[in-house]
Amino acid sequence: MKFEGFLHLNIRCSKSDTPKIEKFYGDVLGLKPGYRPNFNFGGLWLYDGDDPIIHVSARFPEKSIVKDKHSGSVDHIAFKASGAVDFRKRLKKLNIEFEEQNIENAGYQVFLYDPVGTKLEFNFLNERVADAVPLGTTAEANLR
Repeated sequence: MKFEGFLHLNIRCSKSDTPKIEKFYGDVLGLKPGYRPNFNFGGLWLYDGDDPIIHVSARFPEKSIVKDKHSGSVDHIAFKASGAVDFRKRLKKLNIEFEEQNIENAGYQVFLYDPVGTKLEFNFLNERVADAVPLGTTAEANLR
């Protein structure tokens, strides 16, 4: 078997969480809802162009997710990205809380949480943000 790339990630939530998730990923990443097969449970697929990269499965009972207590085996999802300055401005404009780190040979990184507590990491390799944290800063999200 040869690994050939990433297709999608799947976020489980309750039905009432789906509008918040759709809005969050639309505002933050510009993803758009699109075709999703007619499964026997609610949800949506969010697309980057023609690619449905985030699948949302509304399979959990209402109020079953504890957003501030990590209880799953996956710690975070990391994305390779570019345009750090504009991305940081967008997060501030949307009043989305985020943490930053700037690690030698790793670059500028941003950490934030989606509406159901999924930790997201955005890696901006070889990019500098003048008003961000100084080189050598580790985000609190990585110390917990």
